[in-house]
Amino acid sequence: MHILLMGPPGAGKGTQAANLVKEFAIPHISTGDMFRAAVKEGTELGKQAKACMDSGKLVPDAVTIGIVKERLAKPDCEKRFILDGFPRTVEQADALSKILPEIGLKLTRVLNINVPAAELIERAVGRRICKKCGATYHIKFNPTKVEGVCDECGGDLYQRADDSEATMKNRLSVYEAQTKPLIDYYQKAGLYTEIDGRQAIDKVTSDLVNVLKG
Repeated sequence: MHILLMGPPGAGKGTQAANLVKEFAIPHISTGDMFRAAVKEGTELGKQAKACMDSGKLVPDAVTIGIVKERLAKPDCEKRFILDGFPRTVEQADALSKILPEIGLKLTRVLNINVPAAELIERAVGRRICKKCGATYHIKFNPTKVEGVCDECGGDLYQRADDSEATMKNRLSVYEAQTKPLIDYYQKAGLYTEIDGRQAIDKVTSDLVNVLKG
């Protein structure tokens, strides 16, 4: 079971990845974690990635792909993994399709948690966070008893700058432009399955599990 998990910002991908880890005892491999581990281990590729990140540059594909290959070649990925955050482009998908056979692996399923942009924007714009304890609320889906006041500690609530409508629209348009070609790529490969992310969290999890067990 070697899975690629996709989904736009705010679709609940992190929550679902955690649920799949519990269900299948499967390693969750995210790009950020891979980079941090490679930098910490001081590998040659890790050093190159760190130099790029420290100077504010994008990490080149060749370095990213090398780090992905190193991580997926480790023993815990031999039977199963969830890959999250890579590939982001068709070029990276091509590279992944070349490196997996080199380490004796094959992608078995690409899962995309799909939520319409309008709903993702509503989720983000309504999110409120407590300044004091970090508890998260939503003005529509999970409101506090007293407006603007945290139920847990009585602290003031605020809206993150990232949760503004303009920021979300921009993030989603970038994501869509990047992801549409990837969806086409994996549909042609016969690996793609779309899951309705508008449903309750438990229902999304059960849909994902059913696809993977089926």
